[in-house]
Amino acid sequence: MFKVDTSFKSSIEALFKEIGPFDALVAAMGRAHLGDITGLTDKEFKIGIESKLLAQINLVLIGQHYINDGGCFTLTSGILSEDPIPQGTACTTTDAAVNAFVRAAAIDLKRGIRINAVAPGVVEDAPALFPYFPGHIPVSMQKVAAAYHKSLFGGHTGEVFRAY
Repeated sequence: MFKVDTSFKSSIEALFKEIGPFDALVAAMGRAHLGDITGLTDKEFKIGIESKLLAQINLVLIGQHYINDGGCFTLTSGILSEDPIPQGTACTTTDAAVNAFVRAAAIDLKRGIRINAVAPGVVEDAPALFPYFPGHIPVSMQKVAAAYHKSLFGGHTGEVFRAY
């Protein structure tokens, strides 16, 4: 197990130098602010932008120089990119931006490197989040895991695998 502080590009670079060439990277990370839009500031938006969006982007931007030919990056967005919830403006924006990055980066990555995203719904194992997702049907971890498996081994690139 390797540790990295994705808030620092130097830490990401050190990680890749330590592990050397690799075949695949799965990033399931990041937080985002829940709150009414009338009180949102750029500070709240930056939580998701920095910890979820930019952190995953930097894993790809730096990692592309270490990943083996034909390797695969799998990032994580979320259901909110397509099915927003009350007080979820910052989360929705971040999830949608991750998906947009994946679609655009797939065009530019070289050496047969693939990139996809998994967009999970609220998972059954997180009942504390259910009140924030009115009308959403919780998804099993098995379904979420299957989406990651498809990204890694399915041969697709530039796709968003919806696990909801």
